[in-house]
This record gives sequence, C-alpha cells and structure tokens, in this order.
Amino acid sequence: MSTTTSGDQRGFLRRLIPPTPMSKRLATNSLLFSTGEGTWMTGSAVFLTQVVGMSVPKVGLALTVVGIAEFLLAYPAGRLVDRLGPKRVWAVTTLGRAGCFVVLPFVEGFGQYVAVGLAFAVFGSAGFSAYQAYVLDVLPRKERVETQAYMYSALNVGFTLGALIGGIALAFDSLTVIRWTPGFAAGLVLVNAWWISLLPKAPHDLRVASGEARVRPSGPGPIRNVGWILVSFFGGTLWTNQVLLNVVIPLWLVDYTDAPWGLLAWLFGTNTVLCIFLPAYTSKGVRNVRDAMRYVWISTAFFVGSCLITAVTHSTEGLLTIALVWLGHVTVTGAELAISGASWAFEAELMDPRRRGEYQGVQEVSKQLGSIWAPALFTLLVVSWGGEGWLVIAGIILVATVAMGPSVALAERFRDQHFADQMDDGVPEPTPEEGYTPPVPVDPLEPA
Repeated sequence: MSTTTSGDQRGFLRRLIPPTPMSKRLATNSLLFSTGEGTWMTGSAVFLTQVVGMSVPKVGLALTVVGIAEFLLAYPAGRLVDRLGPKRVWAVTTLGRAGCFVVLPFVEGFGQYVAVGLAFAVFGSAGFSAYQAYVLDVLPRKERVETQAYMYSALNVGFTLGALIGGIALAFDSLTVIRWTPGFAAGLVLVNAWWISLLPKAPHDLRVASGEARVRPSGPGPIRNVGWILVSFFGGTLWTNQVLLNVVIPLWLVDYTDAPWGLLAWLFGTNTVLCIFLPAYTSKGVRNVRDAMRYVWISTAFFVGSCLITAVTHSTEGLLTIALVWLGHVTVTGAELAISGASWAFEAELMDPRRRGEYQGVQEVSKQLGSIWAPALFTLLVVSWGGEGWLVIAGIILVATVAMGPSVALAERFRDQHFADQMDDGVPEPTPEEGYTPPVPVDPLEPA
C-alpha cells in the first residue's frame, strides 16, 4: 500500500470522529439514546401483541393516539423549554422516559399501554424540543451543522446496535426475555440522563438561572413568522423521502417487481451504512441559508431520480430489476442526506435564539402537516397508477422545492426585521492550549 493511500485512509477515518470535545459528547449522547430506543423498537411489535396482549388493530389505534398526542403537545412543550431551560428539560424528560420503560413490563391491555404511551408522548415532545434547542444554543455558530451531522451518524450507529440487541432478545424465542427487554432500554436511557447532566449549561440555561428568561422576549414569536411555518411545512414534504425509503419502495418491490424479498434487507442495510459514514462529508458544504437552498435542490434531484428509476422496475426482469431497485434506494438515501444538512442550517440561521424551544414546537407541528398525508397518498398513487404515480410523487416534491425558495426569503426578512441583532455564536470551544476539563456532574432535578 502506498504512503498516499495509507494517508488518505487515515484522513477518512479521522473524518468519522467528531473533531471537538463538545461534538464528541453530543455524539455519545445520540449513541446512548438510539441504542436504547432501537432495542425497544426492534421487539416492540412482539411485546405489544404477545406480552401486553393487544390485537394488531388495537396496536395501530394506540400508536395513532400517541402520535396525535405528540402532535398536539409539540408547541406547548417548546414554550416549556424556553421557560425552564433546555438542559434541565432535556435531563428531566430523559429520566421520565426511563421511568416509562421501567413500567412497560407490568403493563396489561390497551388502556394501560395508552396511559404509558401518553406519558412517552409528553416526555418525548418536551425532550425533543429541549435537545434541539440545547444543541443549537451551546455550539458555536460555525459548528452547528457539522456537529449535527456527527450526531446523525451516531444516531444510526445506535439504532443498528439496538436492532442487534433486540434481535438477540427475539432469538431466545421467550416471552419472558421480551417482557424484560424494556428494562435494558431503561438502563441505557438512565445512563443517557446522567450523561446529559455532565454537559455544561447553554446560554439560555444561564438566562433562566438569572431570571432573564422569565420575561417574555420582545417582538413577535414563531406563530407570526409565516416564512418559518412555510419552510417547516415544505421541509416536511421534502422529508417524505423517508416514506419512500421505509414504506413505498418496499411495498413496490414485493407487489410490483420480480426482485427477491430478501433484497429488502440489503436495501435497509445500505441505507444504514451510508447514513453512518457519509453525513460528516455531505454536510460539510452547508454554511448558510444559500448553501442550504442549494442542498434542497440536490435533495430534490436525488428524490426525483429515485422516483424515475424505481418506476421502470415494474417492466424489468432479473438482475436488472435488482440493480435498479437498489439504485433507487441509494438515491433516496442521497435525498435524505442532503435535506438533513439543509434542515440543520435552516434551524441554525432562521430561528430566534431567545425562542428556540418555541420555534422547534412550531416546526414540529408544521412539519407534520407537510408530511402526515404522504404514506396514504404515495401508496395510493403507485398502487393505482403505477409508473404514472411515481411521476406524480416527483411532481409534488418539485412543487415543494420551488415553494421553498420564497418561503426561506420570507423567513430571512422576518429574522432581519425582528431578531437579527439577537443571533448568537453559542459557547466557543476551548483552544487546544487551554485544554478541556469536564464540568462537575449536576443533578438534573437541582434548580439551574
């Protein structure tokens, strides 16, 4: 092996490791979170039907109730984050989720599971807003997109580990093992809560401690920021690449192509590997809103390409079908990676730093409205119209992308008019000469 090749490989491997102390700690948090969640999700269908004893329709109804609750709670949860501080809310809600996992083995029947599921929804809504607000608040402005890329990679590593652990639990073919699997998830979530307590307070946490955050910031909030609402809505539409990835392409493969069903495992495996190794590279070019819009168009090109490639597999045979379905899945993964970088940049550049929790809440509501219809509509289109249905899906994405441009411009004008002077640079990392000393652990229940 040549010296140049060896150096390139070392450079590639170094690029996979978060570059700063804070990015390493946040990536570790993502790994802990997703390993616990992935362990639970892998065996959740067996747990809910065989341990809790619910029928499949009741499982669907329970998950729908929980999903509606999360939707309704998103905005008030964001307001709570701004009021109490992102770190405190993040730590406390993580403890709450650990408690829910502890309770799960003792749940019996539909009603009890819905009660626990609603608790999950409360902690999940507030915890997600707090986590997002904390990351943006604590990081230097120039590191926000890059660090979130590393966190995204770590998240995928954790879900993969969780799937392996959950798969091992399922392999025992024992309901007793399945019943207590949430206990393992609870342990990881507790470690995650402890890890969060080690993180430094973000600037907004300090404002809460000083009493400054108790006074509602001047100027209009995100509900009056039509540009932000539209950016979030159309962003949700562009994120329906996940519907193609997880629902439409697998259903199309099974019912409308001659590809072997075993190919599905390779498709999801390819997506996971790419989402582990590529985010640090694909997000590197995103520095501002203009870069983010460029990545929106790149994402759309991949999305439309996936539709066009997959549409023709209804008429192909054998190895050609396999190759095209796989290529269609790879291109939709490209759409996922590109829109990820764009979304992180929009959050960093278009949200009022004094109201990040509230902005996250509005974003979640609007994003859901922009995507909640996609599984039913996209599936109906490809089932009813075949190749023409794929063209309609591509058209929907193109319309959303065209509409994103003026929406972003409107959000920029709102920012420049109402809170441009509040845009912050977060907490700078210490220089190598200064070194790095981890903060003393803090009890997440202790007043900030």
